[in-house]
Amino acid sequence: MPFAELVAFVTERLSQAWADPVQMLALASAAVAGALVIVSAFVRTMIPLRWLAVGSNMGFIVYGVMHPSWLMVGLHAVLLPVNLFRAVQMVRLTRRVVASTTDPRQLAVWMRPYMRSRSYGAGRVIFESGQPADRLYFLASGEVELPEVGRRLQPGQMFGEIAFFAPDRRRSSSARCLQPSTVLSIDEATFRQLVYQNPDFGLEIVRLIAGRLSQDVQRLQAVAPPAHPADPGADHPVRGPAVPSPPAST
Repeated sequence: MPFAELVAFVTERLSQAWADPVQMLALASAAVAGALVIVSAFVRTMIPLRWLAVGSNMGFIVYGVMHPSWLMVGLHAVLLPVNLFRAVQMVRLTRRVVASTTDPRQLAVWMRPYMRSRSYGAGRVIFESGQPADRLYFLASGEVELPEVGRRLQPGQMFGEIAFFAPDRRRSSSARCLQPSTVLSIDEATFRQLVYQNPDFGLEIVRLIAGRLSQDVQRLQAVAPPAHPADPGADHPVRGPAVPSPPAST
């Protein structure tokens, strides 16, 4: 079709649509839906992408009903609940992770759909010191000991996270079950996918880990022996260095 005939055809269709409010609404819906699809091509994170997809689905459904085009209606009627569910799911996960920063025990509950559950008997070793850190763990029930650091974990606590983010990705301690335990774990690929889909989720996880490290530092400082008092004969800006006394005889 020559360009001139194409312009005439489009102009005629627009004139007909302008005279018919229903067709005008259908074209406007299609235009908005198409614009949302174009904008989504430049979005890097998953939650905005899902919401743009929801908007475009609704626009194409309106266009398909009014034009009509039942194939388009059926296609986007199937995609709409999927995109809506995934968007709401990721938003809820972020909010729950934010809430879990004040109560880390809730984090495993909210992340459970993305984690694998495994039961261990008393005395079973979950991982050994020096092994590659390819999973992040939460203790759902039971009791786990980290022998090299002298730490015992209770249900709801996260462990194995330091090596999971460490440069060498090696376990600095082993983990052994003191009683029958249920452990949840998430692998690196799933964790990366969650962070890619929702960067806020990854940020809150980092904050949670930083809080745990801060607590460990405070605990070590509390049990550390007090520093030796300064030697009264130490250097002084006015007196100058003290003369060392001769060693005591034996």
